[in-house]
Amino acid sequence: MKISQSHPRFESLRTRELLVQAVINGIVAPQGLLAHGRGEAFDYLIGEKTLPSARKAAKVAAASLLLADHPVISVNGNAAALVPNELAHLASTIPADIEVNLFHRSLEREKKIASVLKRLGIKNVLGVGAEASTRILGISSPRRNVDPDGQGRSDVVLVPLEDGDRTLALRKNGQTVIAIDLNPLSRTAQQASITIVDNITRALPILVTESRRLKRQDRESLRRLVRDFDNRKNLESTIREIIAYLGKWNR
Repeated sequence: MKISQSHPRFESLRTRELLVQAVINGIVAPQGLLAHGRGEAFDYLIGEKTLPSARKAAKVAAASLLLADHPVISVNGNAAALVPNELAHLASTIPADIEVNLFHRSLEREKKIASVLKRLGIKNVLGVGAEASTRILGISSPRRNVDPDGQGRSDVVLVPLEDGDRTLALRKNGQTVIAIDLNPLSRTAQQASITIVDNITRALPILVTESRRLKRQDRESLRRLVRDFDNRKNLESTIREIIAYLGKWNR
């Protein structure tokens, strides 16, 4: 479907078409459309723009990834469909491993997602098929299966579009979890170490930009950024920003 760029909902419609095509191509599970729609509803609440609190969290997230000994970017179907280029740029900038991890898991879909990423220059995509041979304790869903060379030994994990169970389990395992979630009240947002409350299509480009910029800074400056960040307080700031935005509609 061709969408006119003059349409007032162009970006939203373009995103939906990308996901629909990804379902047809076997990259996104049908349930991924429902998950996206739920997230888009929250995007309206933040004015479909990146809030100051999200920019702050993205900066800290970039610093945390750059400081990590073994950073891993976890990728599901929606992320691969919406921001594949940005995922590849971020992985090469940090550098970080990329691992496929799905709730509605199938070997065919894992291979298709890995193929999308490999075409963009990611030589080694982890977590496909039998490679996800390690189980995270405390999770009953297929997301518990991870690659021992990826999330199995990672210290910092970026989990865009994630569910709360694995976020909590990774935290209990001593790992730093960076989440991208449009709902600041979700389990994922509340349990993560660093939560970027933003649309993944806006958050990933910011993460790439911040990573490239911060890479030029000394490690002590990066450590200070991470050390001074309080995710709970930043989420409270997000909620205040949402209330302020909604208040404009009550005049």
